[in-house]
Amino acid sequence: MAVVAEAGTSVLEGMPMGFVQIAADWRITYVNAAAERAFGRRRGDLLGRSAWQAFPGNEESPLGRAYRRVAATRRPEVLESFSTARGTWFEVRLVPAEGGRVNAFFTDSTARHRAQERQAVLARVSTEVADTPDAVQTMSRIPRVLVPVLADWAVVTVLDDDGRPRDVGCWHARAELRPVLARYSELRLGALPVTSPLVRSMHTQETTPVTAAEVHDSLPPGEARDLQRRLATGGGLHLPLLGRGRTLGVITLWWQEGRSPDAEDLAAAREAAERIGLALDNGRLYRQQAALAEELQRSLLTQPVQPAGAEVAVRYTPAAEAARVGGDWYDAFRSPCGAMVLVIGDVVGHDTAAAAAMGQLRGLLRGIATYSDAGPGEVLRGLDAAMHLLAFPTLATAAVARLTEDGAGGAELVWSSAGHLPPLVVGPDGALAEALPWPGDLLLGVDSGARRTEHRVALAAGSTVLMFTDGLVERRDEDLDTGLHRLRGTVAELAERPLAELCDEVVDRLVHGRPDDDVALVAVRLA
Repeated sequence: MAVVAEAGTSVLEGMPMGFVQIAADWRITYVNAAAERAFGRRRGDLLGRSAWQAFPGNEESPLGRAYRRVAATRRPEVLESFSTARGTWFEVRLVPAEGGRVNAFFTDSTARHRAQERQAVLARVSTEVADTPDAVQTMSRIPRVLVPVLADWAVVTVLDDDGRPRDVGCWHARAELRPVLARYSELRLGALPVTSPLVRSMHTQETTPVTAAEVHDSLPPGEARDLQRRLATGGGLHLPLLGRGRTLGVITLWWQEGRSPDAEDLAAAREAAERIGLALDNGRLYRQQAALAEELQRSLLTQPVQPAGAEVAVRYTPAAEAARVGGDWYDAFRSPCGAMVLVIGDVVGHDTAAAAAMGQLRGLLRGIATYSDAGPGEVLRGLDAAMHLLAFPTLATAAVARLTEDGAGGAELVWSSAGHLPPLVVGPDGALAEALPWPGDLLLGVDSGARRTEHRVALAAGSTVLMFTDGLVERRDEDLDTGLHRLRGTVAELAERPLAELCDEVVDRLVHGRPDDDVALVAVRLA
């Protein structure tokens, strides 16, 4: 006490911050009035006692370890410490003093700490829903972000595109009650009447406070009510998730008896709901636009003609990360002379402009081929010339193949490519033909006078020809030859499958339903 007195006891007693002095043997030698108030204990109960006995559990806590470091190194430290007994956060400044003592100055930092926690929750909510086309996929994680900072447990409910509610995520601060809450979230929507507070919040678009008794009374006797009784002992809140004037879901937050949210907690919860609602609405708009774009794309890609003596199959899969509309196309039609014409093409770009250009090129090529009845090379030359005369501002690759029956059940395949990958040919025995040459002919739209080379392949009855766009084989992290080798291996394995099944499996195995680029495919199998 004497050492402190020399420094000015009156100053220490008048300080708003708490002050405790601990001797080299860990005895408490001074406690000021602010410390008494903060601890809720009289200094007479603390003075002369070991700090570890006076505050059980502190010896091995981060605060206790900091005390020992400062005593040993004689260097000051600042840290935050949580008092379980008081439910309070303190900022503690430890300063070495003479005689091996350590002086501790501390202030209540609960408000600041809670504000930081709330801001961290909002930041994590934004991170979870950012850049997610379908935000519903992330909703199962949202309750874990909100609990326990903003509530003791939480459930997120979303409305699907047909307006049906479903609970997609829940979390409880107490691990032993998480299975109980999970089961309750499975049952509650089916048991709640239309007059329940949760449904009312959806319809009114207003935040709705709710008590355990209200929820209990709204549930019919049964498992859901029994589970609710175990979970709800305090009060809750239904926060509607709103997006551009419509309700897209509800967050249920619950606080157990003995805990209630303050104004800042409620403000943070409302802001989290606003961010989630906007993300859900963006996801809804994205799905609508993607569906519209894909419908437009598929409307441009008509079903192929099915010739006598052969089967034709087509497939189109839009890029997973693009606008689900782009410039890839396929076509299959009969020429005036009766030959089957197969076309595969790819306009540069992945947007509505590319889709529009694709539709025009596809129509031009059809018109040129059906009017002229020319071979593949001449059709491509004519298309290039038309693009030049019409000042068509785009680039594209394309391959045109023409199958003419040979009278013996087989056919002659004549094909030409404008910068496009060559067809893949499978014999009637399932063996892959040697890889066809990849000519260096220019893309469409580069030089209208470019030379177009034709190639001829004799096909036996039962042969299969596969034409595809580069999205099927190209990957961002590997060269094209690797992708082509993978395609050949996959087709060789599936060669004896029915044509439709072969096409489905090839697309599924090579891009797994989420291609980096659009994928178009046209295949023909001779009878």
